[in-house]
Amino acid sequence: MSNRVLCREASHAGSWYTASGPQLSAQLEGWLSQVQSTKRPARAIIAPHKDEFTIVPVLVGALSETKEQEFGKLFSKYLADPCNLFVVSSDFCHWGQRFRYSYYDESQGEIYRSIEHLDKMGMSIIEQLDPVSFSNYLKKYHNTICGRHPIGVLLNAITELQKNGMNMSFSFLNYAQSSQCRNWQDSSVSYAAGALMVH
Repeated sequence: MSNRVLCREASHAGSWYTASGPQLSAQLEGWLSQVQSTKRPARAIIAPHKDEFTIVPVLVGALSETKEQEFGKLFSKYLADPCNLFVVSSDFCHWGQRFRYSYYDESQGEIYRSIEHLDKMGMSIIEQLDPVSFSNYLKKYHNTICGRHPIGVLLNAITELQKNGMNMSFSFLNYAQSSQCRNWQDSSVSYAAGALMVH
Protein backbone atom coordinates (compact mmCIF):
# COMPACT_ATOMS: atom_id res chain seq x y z
CA MET A 1 0.00 0.00 0.00
CA SER A 2 1.30 3.43 -0.92
CA ASN A 3 1.84 6.16 1.67
CA ARG A 4 1.07 8.80 -0.94
CA VAL A 5 -1.88 11.06 -0.08
CA LEU A 6 -4.37 11.53 -2.89
CA CYS A 7 -6.05 14.92 -3.16
CA ARG A 8 -8.96 15.76 -5.37
CA GLU A 9 -8.98 18.97 -7.37
CA ALA A 10 -10.92 21.77 -5.63
CA SER A 11 -13.95 21.95 -7.92
CA HIS A 12 -15.18 25.39 -6.79
CA ALA A 13 -11.86 27.19 -6.37
CA GLY A 14 -12.15 30.53 -8.08
CA SER A 15 -15.95 30.68 -7.74
CA TRP A 16 -17.02 32.16 -4.40
CA TYR A 17 -13.50 31.97 -3.01
CA THR A 18 -10.17 32.57 -4.70
CA ALA A 19 -8.23 29.83 -6.49
CA SER A 20 -4.95 31.28 -5.17
CA GLY A 21 -3.56 29.39 -2.15
CA PRO A 22 -1.88 32.43 -0.56
CA GLN A 23 -4.99 34.60 -1.10
CA LEU A 24 -7.23 31.88 0.34
CA SER A 25 -4.95 31.62 3.39
CA ALA A 26 -5.23 35.39 3.87
CA GLN A 27 -9.02 35.21 3.42
CA LEU A 28 -9.29 32.43 6.01
CA GLU A 29 -7.05 34.36 8.42
CA GLY A 30 -9.33 37.38 7.91
CA TRP A 31 -12.41 35.36 8.80
CA LEU A 32 -10.74 33.89 11.86
CA SER A 33 -9.59 37.33 13.01
CA GLN A 34 -13.24 38.40 13.13
CA VAL A 35 -13.86 36.09 16.08
CA GLN A 36 -13.96 38.47 19.02
CA SER A 37 -14.88 36.07 21.82
CA THR A 38 -11.27 35.32 22.85
CA LYS A 39 -7.65 36.03 22.04
CA ARG A 40 -6.78 32.34 21.99
CA PRO A 41 -6.17 30.54 18.70
CA ALA A 42 -8.95 28.53 17.07
CA ARG A 43 -9.03 24.85 18.05
CA ALA A 44 -11.28 23.70 15.19
CA ILE A 45 -12.71 25.28 12.07
CA ILE A 46 -15.32 24.40 9.49
CA ALA A 47 -14.14 25.78 6.18
CA PRO A 48 -14.18 25.27 2.43
CA HIS A 49 -11.84 22.61 1.06
CA LYS A 50 -8.24 23.74 1.53
CA ASP A 51 -5.06 22.10 0.24
CA GLU A 52 -2.33 24.49 1.45
CA PHE A 53 -1.84 22.98 4.95
CA THR A 54 0.04 19.89 6.03
CA ILE A 55 -2.69 17.74 7.54
CA VAL A 56 -3.37 14.29 8.87
CA PRO A 57 -6.41 13.32 6.81
CA VAL A 58 -9.22 11.49 8.55
CA LEU A 59 -11.96 10.24 6.26
CA VAL A 60 -15.33 10.17 7.97
CA GLY A 61 -17.98 8.26 6.05
CA ALA A 62 -21.64 7.69 6.82
CA LEU A 63 -21.82 7.06 10.55
CA SER A 64 -24.63 6.25 12.94
CA GLU A 65 -25.21 8.63 15.85
CA THR A 66 -23.63 6.02 18.13
CA LYS A 67 -20.47 5.90 15.99
CA GLU A 68 -20.31 9.72 15.90
CA GLN A 69 -20.37 9.63 19.71
CA GLU A 70 -17.68 6.93 19.86
CA PHE A 71 -15.37 8.75 17.45
CA GLY A 72 -16.09 12.07 19.19
CA LYS A 73 -14.95 10.54 22.46
CA LEU A 74 -11.84 9.12 20.76
CA PHE A 75 -10.88 12.43 19.12
CA SER A 76 -11.69 14.57 22.18
CA LYS A 77 -8.23 14.08 23.70
CA TYR A 78 -6.65 15.40 20.50
CA LEU A 79 -9.08 18.32 20.35
CA ALA A 80 -8.11 19.16 23.95
CA ASP A 81 -4.44 19.45 22.95
CA PRO A 82 -3.70 23.12 22.06
CA CYS A 83 -1.03 21.96 19.58
CA ASN A 84 -3.69 20.43 17.31
CA LEU A 85 -5.99 22.14 14.85
CA PHE A 86 -8.99 20.29 13.44
CA VAL A 87 -10.22 21.35 10.02
CA VAL A 88 -13.66 19.98 9.18
CA SER A 89 -14.23 20.42 5.49
CA SER A 90 -17.90 20.68 4.59
CA ASP A 91 -20.22 22.41 2.21
CA PHE A 92 -23.75 23.09 3.33
CA CYS A 93 -26.98 22.72 1.31
CA HIS A 94 -26.67 21.19 -2.17
CA TRP A 95 -29.93 22.34 -3.73
CA GLY A 96 -31.48 21.50 -7.08
CA GLN A 97 -32.52 18.64 -9.33
CA ARG A 98 -28.94 17.49 -9.92
CA PHE A 99 -28.56 16.98 -6.16
CA ARG A 100 -32.06 15.47 -5.80
CA TYR A 101 -32.83 17.94 -3.01
CA SER A 102 -35.30 20.80 -3.34
CA TYR A 103 -36.60 21.70 0.12
CA TYR A 104 -38.44 25.03 -0.15
CA ASP A 105 -40.15 27.08 2.57
CA GLU A 106 -42.33 29.58 0.68
CA SER A 107 -42.62 31.79 3.78
CA GLN A 108 -38.94 32.74 3.28
CA GLY A 109 -39.57 34.27 -0.18
CA GLU A 110 -37.19 33.39 -3.02
CA ILE A 111 -35.72 29.89 -3.11
CA TYR A 112 -32.21 31.10 -2.25
CA ARG A 113 -33.58 32.79 0.87
CA SER A 114 -35.24 29.53 1.91
CA ILE A 115 -31.92 27.73 1.42
CA GLU A 116 -30.13 30.36 3.52
CA HIS A 117 -32.75 30.07 6.27
CA LEU A 118 -32.40 26.26 6.23
CA ASP A 119 -28.60 26.45 6.41
CA LYS A 120 -28.62 29.08 9.15
CA MET A 121 -30.94 26.93 11.26
CA GLY A 122 -28.29 24.19 11.12
CA MET A 123 -25.47 26.65 11.70
CA SER A 124 -27.24 28.00 14.79
CA ILE A 125 -27.52 24.48 16.19
CA ILE A 126 -23.81 23.87 15.51
CA GLU A 127 -23.02 27.13 17.36
CA GLN A 128 -25.00 25.74 20.32
CA LEU A 129 -22.56 22.76 20.31
CA ASP A 130 -25.48 20.33 20.55
CA PRO A 131 -24.96 17.05 18.64
CA VAL A 132 -28.44 15.68 19.47
CA SER A 133 -30.20 18.79 18.15
CA PHE A 134 -27.99 18.75 15.03
CA SER A 135 -28.92 15.12 14.39
CA ASN A 136 -32.62 15.92 14.89
CA TYR A 137 -32.33 18.86 12.48
CA LEU A 138 -30.83 16.58 9.82
CA LYS A 139 -33.57 13.99 10.34
CA LYS A 140 -36.28 16.64 10.01
CA TYR A 141 -34.98 18.61 7.01
CA HIS A 142 -32.59 16.12 5.34
CA ASN A 143 -30.30 19.05 4.51
CA THR A 144 -27.57 17.85 2.17
CA ILE A 145 -24.63 18.98 4.32
CA CYS A 146 -21.85 16.78 2.94
CA GLY A 147 -19.76 17.03 6.13
CA ARG A 148 -22.64 16.30 8.50
CA HIS A 149 -20.90 13.23 9.96
CA PRO A 150 -17.51 14.92 10.62
CA ILE A 151 -19.46 17.83 12.15
CA GLY A 152 -21.32 15.29 14.30
CA VAL A 153 -18.01 13.76 15.42
CA LEU A 154 -16.67 17.25 16.27
CA LEU A 155 -19.80 18.16 18.23
CA ASN A 156 -19.55 14.89 20.17
CA ALA A 157 -15.86 15.53 20.91
CA ILE A 158 -16.82 18.95 22.24
CA THR A 159 -19.58 17.42 24.39
CA GLU A 160 -17.04 14.99 25.87
CA LEU A 161 -14.67 17.84 26.73
CA GLN A 162 -17.48 19.94 28.22
CA LYS A 163 -18.23 17.06 30.61
CA ASN A 164 -14.69 17.60 31.92
CA GLY A 165 -15.21 21.34 32.40
CA MET A 166 -13.66 22.68 29.19
CA ASN A 167 -15.40 25.91 28.11
CA MET A 168 -15.78 26.40 24.33
CA SER A 169 -17.75 28.43 21.84
CA PHE A 170 -18.27 28.13 18.10
CA SER A 171 -19.05 31.01 15.73
CA PHE A 172 -19.71 31.03 12.02
CA LEU A 173 -17.78 33.81 10.32
CA ASN A 174 -19.00 33.75 6.74
CA TYR A 175 -21.75 32.24 4.58
CA ALA A 176 -22.25 32.22 0.82
CA GLN A 177 -24.03 30.39 -1.96
CA SER A 178 -22.58 29.46 -5.36
CA SER A 179 -25.66 31.00 -7.00
CA GLN A 180 -29.01 32.45 -6.01
CA CYS A 181 -31.71 29.93 -6.94
CA ARG A 182 -34.91 31.55 -8.15
CA ASN A 183 -36.59 28.68 -10.01
CA TRP A 184 -36.73 24.88 -9.97
CA GLN A 185 -34.15 24.54 -12.76
CA ASP A 186 -31.47 26.38 -10.76
CA SER A 187 -28.97 24.73 -8.46
CA SER A 188 -26.52 25.89 -5.83
CA VAL A 189 -24.13 24.79 -3.12
CA SER A 190 -23.86 26.69 0.15
CA TYR A 191 -20.60 27.36 1.98
CA ALA A 192 -19.85 28.45 5.52
CA ALA A 193 -16.72 29.02 7.57
CA GLY A 194 -16.57 28.99 11.34
CA ALA A 195 -14.20 28.54 14.28
CA LEU A 196 -14.27 26.76 17.62
CA MET A 197 -12.58 28.65 20.42
CA VAL A 198 -11.49 27.29 23.79
CA HIS A 199 -11.75 29.76 26.69
